[in-house]
Amino acid sequence: MSMARIITLHQPRQLEIGAGAVAKVGAWATDAQRVLVLATPHTSGFVDRLGLGGDVTVFDAIPGEPDIATFDAALAAARQAAPDLVVGLGGGSVMDVAKLVAAMWDGQQALADVAGPNKVSGRRAGLVQVPTTAGTGSEAGIRALITDPNAGAKIAVESPHLIADLAILDPELTFTVPPAVTAATGIDAMAHCVEAFTNINAHPVIDGYARMGIKLVGRYLERAVRDGADTEAREGMMLASFYGGICLGPVNTAAGHALAYPLGTRLHLPHGLANAIIFPHVLAFNESAAPEKTAEVVAALGLDPAAAEGGLLAAARTFCERLGVEMRLSTHGAQQEHLPAFAEEAHAIRRLMNNNPRDMSVEDVLTIYRAAY
Repeated sequence: MSMARIITLHQPRQLEIGAGAVAKVGAWATDAQRVLVLATPHTSGFVDRLGLGGDVTVFDAIPGEPDIATFDAALAAARQAAPDLVVGLGGGSVMDVAKLVAAMWDGQQALADVAGPNKVSGRRAGLVQVPTTAGTGSEAGIRALITDPNAGAKIAVESPHLIADLAILDPELTFTVPPAVTAATGIDAMAHCVEAFTNINAHPVIDGYARMGIKLVGRYLERAVRDGADTEAREGMMLASFYGGICLGPVNTAAGHALAYPLGTRLHLPHGLANAIIFPHVLAFNESAAPEKTAEVVAALGLDPAAAEGGLLAAARTFCERLGVEMRLSTHGAQQEHLPAFAEEAHAIRRLMNNNPRDMSVEDVLTIYRAAY
């Protein structure tokens, strides 16, 4: 955790923040003649707010956990539209697909060719990212994840060519997000910050973003869940999500996200919910390896582990439950006999597990899944 270690920060070239900021897209994109907007059936209802001119095509068949077939369909739509601008209008899944489509529609590379770091050859289309949830922070970063259903794992792509030219943080686009989704995605944003903050690759510069993100969650998440039209709280959570996305670039997440991924690929849980279920368990597991930073997290969230039977795990789990998150895996379709296979899969995600401040064995992972069951 020394400033002597070199890190690289990639951020959107332009960032617009505030209620009504979505209207800035059209003015920014005046030179775009052909625009492809990627969305979900719900977020496609926001397209008119973008104020786009020219020839606009909307592809709105992106699910919560996009797989290879979804990506292929979006890529085919892009090749038909031949856009000079791609807009991701949605949550992290939509924005991840938008990154890859903008970079790959006019080239010969396949998804397998770009998996891993720094393999994307370039990008000709402009890229605008407009998040409609506050969770993944995908608008801030250079990574994209696509599920491979055959392997039961996520294909991770990382490249500076995936960074947005323009990112919009407009809290009004999150007003209609249901309370349970607001809670789960907000905990996901916090998990990005916490996992980077306690990471073995932690860096003082990134610690600053992580601290800001965690404090914003502690201040605003409950308010955003309670009143979806609380503009200040919604904007605070969008900033927390954005800061979490910055944390992912040079540091990334750790065991928490590794344990969450099988819940997405096998149980088809939304990414935010999967991370919310796992978050208290990994926070408590890592406490002994990062006691001072964990104490900062506890203070920022207003937790009182000393007052809760079971200590930090119980306090953190209660924090999530009070936000309305159903924390039991058994209620989300998990079966006891499947947990060992989940544990093997999670433990094998070394690109994340190797970042964890405390070594986690397969048995440790299984113990957490059983505790969450």
